[in-house]
Amino acid sequence: MAKKVPLRQCVGCGEMRGKRDMMRVLKTAEDEICLDVTGKKNGRGAYVCKSRECLQKARKNKGLERSFKMSIPGEVYDTLEEEFSRLEAE
Repeated sequence: MAKKVPLRQCVGCGEMRGKRDMMRVLKTAEDEICLDVTGKKNGRGAYVCKSRECLQKARKNKGLERSFKMSIPGEVYDTLEEEFSRLEAE
């Protein structure tokens, strides 16, 4: 029997994709927002496709705000974009 691939929905484009093909954005207990590269950190997770366009769409349609039920300042998105570009460079 084939192993079931866990699917997650992108908060940017709304597409369902395999968990491994996505970046997990994490909200910690201290209401801190960061990228969870391992996908194993504790906290509330939301998923974004590994493309900058999806992160920008999530910013525009307030996808992360909805997922985390809190307002997210612009600086947080800027930090996420920086982390994204660092990962793309690797």
